[in-house]
Amino acid sequence: MGAIEYWATSQWAAFAEAFHLNFIKAGRWHYLVDGLWVTLLVAFFAVLVGAVLGFLVAIIRSTHDKHGRLRFLNALCRIYLTVIRGTPMVVQLLIGYFVIFAAFNVFAKPLYDKVFIASVMFGVNSGAYVAEIIRSGISSIDAGQMEAGRSLGLSYVQTLRYVILPQAVKNVLPALGNEFIVLLKETSVAGYIALPDLTKGGDIIRSQTYSAFLPFFAVAAIYLAMVMLFTALLGRLERRLRTHA
Repeated sequence: MGAIEYWATSQWAAFAEAFHLNFIKAGRWHYLVDGLWVTLLVAFFAVLVGAVLGFLVAIIRSTHDKHGRLRFLNALCRIYLTVIRGTPMVVQLLIGYFVIFAAFNVFAKPLYDKVFIASVMFGVNSGAYVAEIIRSGISSIDAGQMEAGRSLGLSYVQTLRYVILPQAVKNVLPALGNEFIVLLKETSVAGYIALPDLTKGGDIIRSQTYSAFLPFFAVAAIYLAMVMLFTALLGRLERRLRTHA
């Protein structure tokens, strides 16, 4: 056996041993699988919260910009946007967990309480960025679209719902997709409130095996695979929307 073959064989044996230690022994791969489920759960509910909150704030801001209405609500929205976009996500999460929801104990399992709190806080953070994305989409629609809808007998709300928002969402879909991907990756800081997400699962394995290379590279590979999958799905959705435009 040559020197190169011996080196390759020894490296493969070392890798196989490290892989067995980090993932197979004691069923440590469960930390990653369970953490992935928690990450997807938090991201899903956070997207729902962020989308609803973002749409409401965008409509209030756009209504005020074009018609001068809803001044008080617009002022509240501006404060919300300034605070959320001006402070780190980790700090917001810690304030939500240790201050706002400090006495929160609704579900039977503490894990569900943490998932709820994380989903709300990530959703509140994402909502600020979704609001500005949607508002820019509404602003990009020609003012004649609103006038045309009103001339057909539609109310302001109906015109927004059936005429303006569908076009605005189509225009900003790439930006919304990017915000979703950013939100998915931001959930990696959920471990600050002891939520066993994907990143926390990798860190638990590291703490037990004293090996950081494979656990964190596995976490990175899983995040990369999810981002590539969602990017492909968003690209397919964009193409379908352009085809049916």
